[in-house]
Amino acid sequence: MQKIFIVEDDDNIREMLVYALFSVGFETECCTDGEAFFAALKQTAPSLVLMDIMLPGEDGISLLKKLKQYENTKQIPVIMLTAKGTEIDRVKGLDLGADDYITKPFSIMEVISRVRAVLRRCGDRDSSSSEIKTGSIVLRGDQRLVLANNTEISLTYKEFELLHYLMINEGVVLTRSKLLEQVWGFDYSGESRTVDMHIKSLRQKLGEAGVIIKTVRNVGYKIGG
Repeated sequence: MQKIFIVEDDDNIREMLVYALFSVGFETECCTDGEAFFAALKQTAPSLVLMDIMLPGEDGISLLKKLKQYENTKQIPVIMLTAKGTEIDRVKGLDLGADDYITKPFSIMEVISRVRAVLRRCGDRDSSSSEIKTGSIVLRGDQRLVLANNTEISLTYKEFELLHYLMINEGVVLTRSKLLEQVWGFDYSGESRTVDMHIKSLRQKLGEAGVIIKTVRNVGYKIGG
């Protein structure tokens, strides 16, 4: 049985999530703050974390950043829960490595659907080829390593995921909404600038090799082809 950590200080929301997830076959463990969360992580690694942003003490964004810094926890998928709906909160959480983002109030069925989608997506990611090559760019998924013209390139979590998705779809034109859905885990028309920002950063970091990422006017992007 897959285990999900729920990091949420609201008793009603926490109990509702526990009941709903248990009813569809998930085991859960609850934490009300960051201290309890990291103590629980020392005992077991969950399949996924549902984390509220507004928590007592350290907030969810800070906890997410710490989670993604450690080798043994950075691959754990995270869905952020928050009452905030502003674009900057979305971008900040997703750019730090969150796999999806759900704004309160939410329906239980939406949460279950998002949880299953993220687990499927992460499963596909883990089973993907460990090395992909396009032009002078080499990406090694098992090592989270990218080489451009034989030089190692340092990428953020989302930059790596974006490059990986472009490379496994070499020659295919990908819309901004498709990239948001597959890389960030949500489909939201107001967030297309997030993709553009990450593409710009990718090109800069890849240097001369970055020219392989093509802009398709009024549509999106593709790599190679």
